[in-house]
Amino acid sequence: MNIENAQVQMRKGILEFCILHIISRGEVYASDMLEELTSAKIMVVEGTLYPLLTRLKNAGFLDYKWVESTSGPPRKYYVLTEKGREFLVAMQSTWDELQQSVTTIIGKTDTNQKSTDH
Repeated sequence: MNIENAQVQMRKGILEFCILHIISRGEVYASDMLEELTSAKIMVVEGTLYPLLTRLKNAGFLDYKWVESTSGPPRKYYVLTEKGREFLVAMQSTWDELQQSVTTIIGKTDTNQKSTDH
């Protein structure tokens, strides 16, 4: 396993959570989400976002509305549904627990190794 693959897997695990958080702040356009995720180094591939948004919509976690644009075609803005808000609350709880657990584990010093002295 190389480090790039490990990093991708770690990011994939929290991508949905981050997307739901971004949408929870209010109506958001996909390219704005992509920009925030990219600048936070969570995601850099546009082809990952749209299938994930479709999956979240099909699960009933988000919806969208079309808004007319003065500079081109209408834009699709995403919003969380009530089911999406409930899911995000549960994910936040899980994240808090995982973050605390990981911090506990990586914060320990090397005192549990068996001594090789006889």
